[in-house]
Amino acid sequence: MTDTKLLREAIESRGLKYKYIAEELGITPYGLQKKIENESDFKAKEILALTRILGLSRKERDRIFFAC
Repeated sequence: MTDTKLLREAIESRGLKYKYIAEELGITPYGLQKKIENESDFKAKEILALTRILGLSRKERDRIFFAC
């Protein structure tokens, strides 16, 4: 399950907008919002893209997307 708080903090700290991120992922802003709120799961390719877009370290990525 995605750590919503950490993901939102990562997005906000980099000054990125959901619309831009959604476009980069090839999904709608609404679809991105559903994924951030854990109503839908991120696909592996989306996690990889978010890691690149946000410039996340492996540790940050794992804490956001793979922590229990």
